[in-house]
Amino acid sequence: MGQETVLFKSKERKGRQEIADFLHQLADKIAAGNLILRQGQEEVNLEIPDNLILEVEVEDEHKSKKGVRRQLEIEIKWYDNEDKSGLTIAGE
Repeated sequence: MGQETVLFKSKERKGRQEIADFLHQLADKIAAGNLILRQGQEEVNLEIPDNLILEVEVEDEHKSKKGVRRQLEIEIKWYDNEDKSGLTIAGE
């Protein structure tokens, strides 16, 4: 398996509308092809390629005191070294 390095991580409680607004902004940035995530002094700049892998997962985890915790995970993945040049014809 490859080595994983966390470049940015954030976890905070927000209201449903705040999360929806964040996801709308995120979608706009993905469509534009560039995304900057910033929190305090931390910042990561991502160039988003045209072709991505989208993974959606919903799971339940049974907690003894609070009951069932439902989780929706949305992952967007890509490879940095994937050939982005497309088909070309070399000149003579």
